[in-house]
Amino acid sequence: MTIPTMTWQRLKSLTAMNWQGLTLPLALAAALAAMAATPAQAQNYKFKVLHTFHGKDGGSPFGTLVRDAAGNLYGTAGGGTGKCGSLGCGVVFKLDGTGRQVWLYNFQGKNGQGPAAGLLRDAKGNLFGTTAAGGLNEKSCAGGCGVVFRLDRTGRKEAALYKFTGPPDGYWPESTLVEDTAGNLYGTTYEGGADVQGTVFMIDTAGKETILHSFAGPPEGGGDGASPYHGVVRDAAGNLYGVTFAGGEWGAGAVYEVDSSGSEALLYSFSGGSDGAQPDSILLLDAQGNLYGTTQNGGNDQCGGTGCGVVFELSPQSGGGWAEKVLYDFCSQTGCADGEGPIAGPLVMDASGNLYGTTYFGGAYRNCNGDGCGVVFKLDSTGNETVLHSFTGGPDGAFPWAGVTSDRKGNLYGTTVYGGARCDKTYTCGVVFEISPESRAGWAARPLRFRRRPRWPHPQQESSLLLTGVAAPVRFRLNAGRSKGWPD
Repeated sequence: MTIPTMTWQRLKSLTAMNWQGLTLPLALAAALAAMAATPAQAQNYKFKVLHTFHGKDGGSPFGTLVRDAAGNLYGTAGGGTGKCGSLGCGVVFKLDGTGRQVWLYNFQGKNGQGPAAGLLRDAKGNLFGTTAAGGLNEKSCAGGCGVVFRLDRTGRKEAALYKFTGPPDGYWPESTLVEDTAGNLYGTTYEGGADVQGTVFMIDTAGKETILHSFAGPPEGGGDGASPYHGVVRDAAGNLYGVTFAGGEWGAGAVYEVDSSGSEALLYSFSGGSDGAQPDSILLLDAQGNLYGTTQNGGNDQCGGTGCGVVFELSPQSGGGWAEKVLYDFCSQTGCADGEGPIAGPLVMDASGNLYGTTYFGGAYRNCNGDGCGVVFKLDSTGNETVLHSFTGGPDGAFPWAGVTSDRKGNLYGTTVYGGARCDKTYTCGVVFEISPESRAGWAARPLRFRRRPRWPHPQQESSLLLTGVAAPVRFRLNAGRSKGWPD
């Protein structure tokens, strides 16, 4: 999907492939199609492709999904029919619970191009988001500097709330937005600002932008962060928390806070070693004020010695300051079967404290240009990791960039950038998937019932049992008394 070259430079360096899509030889694609009919997955979880993109209806989704109370899913993707070259300007889509596309909105360049983040949905059903390019100011940014937009609940009426202008303003936002009670929107641009190292911004309800912080980066910035990609989370006091991919004291990225007065502080600087390096995920904030996230690199000494990424927790300390704890090192299993290189996040947490997320590489199948095609994982509160699904690179998808969204039943919803169907003769466009927990197989015995029939002088015992956790429930009856039982 046509996005400014600089925007996707890091993606190209990560994948070492053409960013427009995953290229598969015909014979391999056919083999993967057969394999993906029964993809590898952890016991008691079911994987299902809800929607396969074909280019005109969108392709290569990079953002997390949003789910409403009725089970509809909303997201962004590249592709579409906008006039930004042969591959479109990007889209916003709505799917129903079965994966059927309800509506599709196409960007046209001047009102936005290249959405690369998830959406914010308000109480009225309006959707808010960013596009990495588009808008005005072609002289400042090739293809435009990016847009903050609002789309009404019907998917028909879009408004560009703010168009970035380039330094000293920010540009190229890949940020999911957050909202306060007054309707102000907060996000990040990974370039621009006074020192061209990225910004944290606020857009008020009148469309006025305020730069809350311009990152200075190292070394002139005295160890400030640089390149805040995916946005911030906000606590009840109005403080914003996020990560920078680079910068910090050691140049390996940092976790920062911008308080309600607009003052910024680095909470933690990654060393690039066992504690992680290059954090790139939206943070998860729990009720106790702890922050959870992932880093693309660091951790163990695998993946060419740079590390394969970690899951971390950052906790406020009673005496002041913050302490980091690594919860899991990826590539702790042979062949990185447990995953490698988590990217955008965010993680999600269930009521038991289990964390769920994705990794871009790794998994059981090394079908994606010699790399694993990514995984969906579960990390329990003791640090034990379970792979819920390993992507094959076939119809089930490949390379999940964003994290997953969960519902009250524990179902997980997500996207892959590649895999699925072809957009043309060469490239694949990605999918929307669902992972559902299943009941454990076992016996469920009903209470004994007694019947008296005129034929027999003694009571007959009947127990009805149900075998669950199989393809279809199996129900049968055990009778005590006459071996022929009795008619129902």
